[in-house]
Amino acid sequence: MSAECLRLPLYPQLWDSTRRTLLESRQFTVHAWTYPSGVKALSLENSRGKLVILPWQGQMIWSAEFDGHDLTMRNMFSQPRPSDTIIGTYGCFMFHSGLLRNGCPGPEDTHALHGEMPCAPMDEAWLESGEDEHGAYLRLGGTCEYVQGFGDHYRASPSVTLRPASGVFEIGMEVLNLAGKAMDLMYMAHMNYAYVEGGRLSQPLGCERTRVRSSVPAHVRPTPAWSDYMAQLSQDPQALEVLDSPALYDPEIVCFFDEVRSDAEGQAHFFLEHPDGAAFYTGYSPQQFEHAARWILHNADQQVAAFVLPATCEPEGYRAELAKGNVRSLVPGARAEFNVRTGFLSATERRALPT
Repeated sequence: MSAECLRLPLYPQLWDSTRRTLLESRQFTVHAWTYPSGVKALSLENSRGKLVILPWQGQMIWSAEFDGHDLTMRNMFSQPRPSDTIIGTYGCFMFHSGLLRNGCPGPEDTHALHGEMPCAPMDEAWLESGEDEHGAYLRLGGTCEYVQGFGDHYRASPSVTLRPASGVFEIGMEVLNLAGKAMDLMYMAHMNYAYVEGGRLSQPLGCERTRVRSSVPAHVRPTPAWSDYMAQLSQDPQALEVLDSPALYDPEIVCFFDEVRSDAEGQAHFFLEHPDGAAFYTGYSPQQFEHAARWILHNADQQVAAFVLPATCEPEGYRAELAKGNVRSLVPGARAEFNVRTGFLSATERRALPT
């Protein structure tokens, strides 16, 4: 593959009911199709697996599969659905949560669950291939301009980058404030990983403190057993180390990490270790994401082990995060950039990394 970057603009008119090959090389393949629901999708594929992405609907990653392992949460949706909000199609592997508002709305909030970006209609989408300092890559990028009369105006530019023969990929987001006034910024890279029975949650570098969420969102219906378990976890958050008590993970378990530690390159590392030695992995910079959460849920309809959700704030809704001082302000003309490396590690790949 040439070091020169090749860019292929995409247009909604390319999609119909036929599955089409948009790009094919020795290292990568891209297919495009339309689900019966009408949602347009494409796959970024390498020799290890593939990502299914919705290029015109928030560029959410609908599913991820590598080395025969499904990385995506168990959910109730057989296909993505057209929706203005994430709750109408909550079955994806990853969505961009935010950007003006984020998290579960509290009693005084008026925003949708996880804000306006997860299902935002994209204005542009394109494919790129080339080489950078890390080697060859295939990337899907796009832009979405948000503008409201007498309100906020920004441009969001998400991206997903796949490398040859790798189960780990990169997720990016850039936000540019186009308004003449400062904008609120609340962003979370919301990765909904599959629940792994007997999986072990690990974070080799640790953090200053782990906290269990004390508030109870409106969608959570506590049971006595769950309340007792939450009280125990509040005293000893480290007790949630192995996923071996699924009956206690309904309703959901949410934890927060304070002052996550990073390595010499400024990266934090989180793992969901599989019993067979493989692992789900996420790495990110705490300089970009000051906060991080964990979300575990297991019931008949949904099973998820979101072992780390890097964010600029906690997911408690706008008013609560504003009161904590967790809502960033982006001045006119300013940019904010976010990058996450995440995906699947084979047992051999996992053994090569710190434990």
